[in-house]
Amino acid sequence: MRPAAALAERLGLPVRDLDLLQQALIHSSYLHEHRDLAAGHNERLEFLGDSVVSLAISDALYRRHPGDDEGVLSARRASIVSTAGLARLASRLDLGEYLLLGAGESQRGGRRRPALLASAFEALVGALYLDLGYGAASGFVVALAGPELTSDRPLGALKSPKSRLQEYTQRLSGERPQYRLIDAVGPDHDKVFRLEAVVGGRVIGVGEGHSRRLAETEAAADAIESLRHRAREQAADGAEAPELARFDGGAQARADREPWVEFDLSELGMGAALAVEEATRAIREAVGLETGKGAAGGVAHEIGPAPARSRKRR
Repeated sequence: MRPAAALAERLGLPVRDLDLLQQALIHSSYLHEHRDLAAGHNERLEFLGDSVVSLAISDALYRRHPGDDEGVLSARRASIVSTAGLARLASRLDLGEYLLLGAGESQRGGRRRPALLASAFEALVGALYLDLGYGAASGFVVALAGPELTSDRPLGALKSPKSRLQEYTQRLSGERPQYRLIDAVGPDHDKVFRLEAVVGGRVIGVGEGHSRRLAETEAAADAIESLRHRAREQAADGAEAPELARFDGGAQARADREPWVEFDLSELGMGAALAVEEATRAIREAVGLETGKGAAGGVAHEIGPAPARSRKRR
């Protein structure tokens, strides 16, 4: 069974164009190694899906958080459509298991790489949009991202790891984290960067990625995890504040402003399986409305016909 057919069966989605869905699963590394087996990779679909995801999430946040101003809505959206946020949505679908990757990319753990998963998720949404229409695609995205959309996390927890870490260290010591390159290995088109986050001459986190930006984000996240771990140890010992966080040995921050405030899906009472089930239901209802067979109410948008294509992609 082709990956596209397996994915459609896994999700129970009424996919009509399996060739298009198959293309959404093809990474450029696979095409490079199997030019005779694939007509193209998924980057054009990723470009399209990026806009669909952004609009769907923006609309849902606008409707569900009427009291939030533009800045808070933007922060909420950024946390969902970030690389880490989209990779989380992709993981709920086990999307990495269905991707077609080159041998090298697969061996390097590409099926779990956040940037690759995020791109594949956008490509998937792009394919659903072309095949089933905007209402179905957006309904699928909104249902899958339900836990994040309904969360009332504080603004600080919506920011990227780099932003949270910088705000925290500046508040305590006036210093900004520095990201120091440890090494960069591999060919130019597939280089892996390894960096360390340094504050006050102390290394507090290490990260790696296929770009300096991703490596810096990973290093900041690692630093936050170190701070969180140290905070738990200090709390267990009866200390008032995590010593590691006091880079200058000075000010003490409020707990609800610490950088280790994180989003825990388990606290929302809606697991990944339920999210997938809700997404499947939403897209089925959307297609039912589109073909005149469903009942109203499954999707917040009016459903229109899917954009026409001259032929299926092989």
